[in-house]
Amino acid sequence: AWYVPCLASLETLQELCRKENLTCKSIGITNRSLKSYEVEYLCDYKVEEGKAYYLVKWKGWPESSNTWEPRKHLNCPLLIQNFLRDRNEYLSRGREGKAMKVKNHVKTLKPAIADYIVKKAKQRIALQRWKEELNRKKNHRAMILVENTVDLEGPPLDFYYINEYKPAPGINVLNGITTGCECADCPAEKCCPKEAGFILAYNKRKKLKIQPGLPIYECNSYCRCGPDCPNRIVQKGTPYSLCIFRTNNGRGWGVKTLQKIKTNSFVMEYVGEVITSEEAERRGQLYDNQGNTYLFDLDYDSDEFTVDAARYGNVSHFVNHSCDPNLQVFNVFIDNLDLRLPRIALFSTRTIKAGEELTFDYQMKGSIDLTSDSAEGLSPSKKRIRTVCKCGAVCCRGYLN
Repeated sequence: AWYVPCLASLETLQELCRKENLTCKSIGITNRSLKSYEVEYLCDYKVEEGKAYYLVKWKGWPESSNTWEPRKHLNCPLLIQNFLRDRNEYLSRGREGKAMKVKNHVKTLKPAIADYIVKKAKQRIALQRWKEELNRKKNHRAMILVENTVDLEGPPLDFYYINEYKPAPGINVLNGITTGCECADCPAEKCCPKEAGFILAYNKRKKLKIQPGLPIYECNSYCRCGPDCPNRIVQKGTPYSLCIFRTNNGRGWGVKTLQKIKTNSFVMEYVGEVITSEEAERRGQLYDNQGNTYLFDLDYDSDEFTVDAARYGNVSHFVNHSCDPNLQVFNVFIDNLDLRLPRIALFSTRTIKAGEELTFDYQMKGSIDLTSDSAEGLSPSKKRIRTVCKCGAVCCRGYLN
């Protein structure tokens, strides 16, 4: 599906709702806000005749309705705290990298400071709405948080959250399964992995026990076993609460775990649009010019298809590359036995501490390694612009592709 952004501003929509006495929770117009005034954020500050005043943006009202209110009238300690923190953050930047001493008794704010505070307030609201949207759309129990303490960047404008592959026309990502195992207690002699000619991927603690390169065959929708089957791991979604955060070294957004992750644990699945390799080549040229990397080759058995997570994806869309990663890629088969179309799962390679960024090696995807001399022999259509790597690892190869 294609989405068309609304050309009207948030303030215009709020004003229209008020005139027509309509409610719309997504833009802040509720029955309560139609009849009352609630502080959305604070825009400015001044002192007159010894009294402190804040310029208030009222929730559900356009900016033209902003009013100056004395501090004693405001019962919003968190918003005042955000206002002061944003003000201090701006002032502490200083000039030429030198921190400035923040004055606590300021009578008026410079326009540049007030402008920054408003932008931060709007960003905070936009990120909160995005977080709520992500958590509405996800199909797993773990929470998704969003954080940006680095710059004024808001949610991506052209990204849509999905939980499973979105196949291009003519591509079927659900085929090949007609029966399942008859196990009363998996794993048994004829459980799904053994029927496919491989060993069970998980141990009794539901941790991965196979080596990279070997496939994972989980029990499917035709199997007799229930949801607590030890051979149903990837299909349940990520069990860990994760945070999409803004990196401070120019790598854009990243993902960090909010919980400790043990070695060989399933962390998340990589999903996106499933397209042909020919279409991936065309898109790849465009993404290289933009400095983006979202194409994941499904090359377990052949190189017919690619996953593109640029516009459609889940949390994995924001996971950064590292030449020394803490996640490893595995091919998974559940309700589709087509070897050309495996699901892609990311498992931890070591213990990952709470608060640590999650990364995987983009060259695990089976894409061409242009760091080698073999790139010289490629046709012009296969040569790609090399993207500089900023992972900071001791063993960094210097380029993402």
